[in-house]
Amino acid sequence: MGVLLSKARLRPVGDRGLLVEYGDVIAPEINRKVRMIAMALEQEKPAGMVEVIPTYRSLLIIYDPIKTAPDNLEQVIEALELRLDKIKIPPPRTVEIPVLYGGECGPDIDFVAQYARLSVEDVIRIHSGTPYQIYMMGFTPGYAYLGGLPEAIHAPRLETPRILIPAGSVGIANNQTGIYPVPSPAGWRIIGRTPLKLFDPTKTRPFLYQAGDFIKFNSISQTDYNHLADHSVSSGK
Repeated sequence: MGVLLSKARLRPVGDRGLLVEYGDVIAPEINRKVRMIAMALEQEKPAGMVEVIPTYRSLLIIYDPIKTAPDNLEQVIEALELRLDKIKIPPPRTVEIPVLYGGECGPDIDFVAQYARLSVEDVIRIHSGTPYQIYMMGFTPGYAYLGGLPEAIHAPRLETPRILIPAGSVGIANNQTGIYPVPSPAGWRIIGRTPLKLFDPTKTRPFLYQAGDFIKFNSISQTDYNHLADHSVSSGK
């Protein structure tokens, strides 16, 4: 059973980091608290703080040891916890992502179906039937770690990761699902691919989504995939 800590558990990370933990599982209420504290730290920028990195259940504060110390940052965290009700985070959006499941775009969907003792159609229906909250961004630019994958389609990671998969690939690993915005190595079971460009460093907002948003996958045909891919290239969108 997961635990939501009423007060942060703090751990030193080398001589420049402080890990602030709020629980020990993937859960919406824990992640919300992490995002609230991270947002407040970004807005108020306590002296000596260099960067704050939020994750599923914790956040890492990188600081300048010449300008501050862990004790000072602990006091900041305690003060923020006392006024959590005043910290406002943006309302979540639901971002719809079209996905072509199976075939060359989803080489592991047959394995997932066999592992789950379901048909491929059932895997697609279940995977595309649930909105997934983005708990954190990381690994590569724009990679969204999504929670809430239905237990019926949980599947283990690959025994040997692939060296390179195409941008837009959608994968499953145990109780999580995610999207690979750029070509990268991958150890997750790839079940589909989106034609959308998920990371564009030339834009003011290079990502289509952010932590706290929800992603809803929509199953599309090969024809629709080709059309969207061609339009994306020709329009630069």
